[in-house]
Amino acid sequence: MRRLGIPVAGLLALCAVLLGPATGAQAATRDPVVFVHGYLSTNSVWDTAARTFQTAGYPSSRIFRFQYNYNQSNVTSARQLQTFVNTVLASTGASKVDLVNHSMGGLVTRYYVKNLGGTAVVDQWASLAGANHGTQTANLCALFAASCREMTPGSAFLQQLNAGDETPGAVAYRTWLSACDGVIIPFSSTALAGATNTDAGCVAHTSFPSDPTVLSQLVNYLD
Repeated sequence: MRRLGIPVAGLLALCAVLLGPATGAQAATRDPVVFVHGYLSTNSVWDTAARTFQTAGYPSSRIFRFQYNYNQSNVTSARQLQTFVNTVLASTGASKVDLVNHSMGGLVTRYYVKNLGGTAVVDQWASLAGANHGTQTANLCALFAASCREMTPGSAFLQQLNAGDETPGAVAYRTWLSACDGVIIPFSSTALAGATNTDAGCVAHTSFPSDPTVLSQLVNYLD
């Protein structure tokens, strides 16, 4: 049998040439990721997540953060998110986005997906300690914030949002929840029927957007 006389260095160089373009193409074709914060929060909550995604190969041009008034109705915020996502799609040329939310951001994103046509343009949806079935702590702000009234367990908003299929469309759904949450009460409120519901271990509510284990799992899920 004839052996190919290609030195090891040459093989490595050839592999680099063959694999390099695929890696670059993968980064360029990844769905844009839209991060949605929760109540009493801002876009800065995603600083660690943004760095983690960039380290994993996501270009900054594929990472977006949606800022909104967390006291207004989640319906209003969802409509603003719809406009924001449409802008992201137009600017990137992508056909779909991935949505990542924390806390009350779960309600904003789910209303958009279920009621405002999001199922057509959302590929994957990820909820970190989402208030998907409400939380008892929302009673603390219900007197002065429409969003908190809607986040109160049993509210008309939640009844409508959770009626029927909790994970509609061809969207992939995944949640992360923790018994150590301390803000989403009960913590099981985050879980959705039809989603992949992940026990994050002992993670405090405000730590979810920066927890290294959660972020590693999140990147792998969206990638």
